[in-house]
Amino acid sequence: MSNSLFVIERARPEEATELLDYLKIVGGETDNLSFGAEGVPLSLEAEQEYLRAQCGSTDNVQYFAKVDGEIIGTASLNRNPNRMSHRGVFGISLKKAWWGCGAASALTEKILAFAKENGFEQLNLEVRDSNTRAIRLYEKYGFRKLCTFPNFFKINGEYIDFDLMNLEL
Repeated sequence: MSNSLFVIERARPEEATELLDYLKIVGGETDNLSFGAEGVPLSLEAEQEYLRAQCGSTDNVQYFAKVDGEIIGTASLNRNPNRMSHRGVFGISLKKAWWGCGAASALTEKILAFAKENGFEQLNLEVRDSNTRAIRLYEKYGFRKLCTFPNFFKINGEYIDFDLMNLEL
């Protein structure tokens, strides 16, 4: 799937450095993620192993949206274990400069196709309750709010509520 702006590709282990750099950028652009400009607490080796474990997996996947080889967005789906294995956790992020270009929809569509191909029955996500742009995206694809989780984040002493959303496939 591509258009004139971006391409969607499955993440590869050799892209771990670019992914870690991307996560620092998006973490610094918004307070909607579980991390800030420090990025995620993974070493390059751990990130490579995370991506390597996804190669050919039917349980876990990560896609990148790229423009001229640069990662502008990511989306992931990770199957829950054991008695929850019919469900997966969906996550997505996009560099702020690319909000509204269609990449988030394209990434979501790739995740939904993967989920259907691999027998997922439900997708779950958590979204900041004030993040109306993201909530609109999720609702467009059929996600429904289950409840609000109060005080989900605490940033600089301020509590932030999140909505838990679910999609039945």
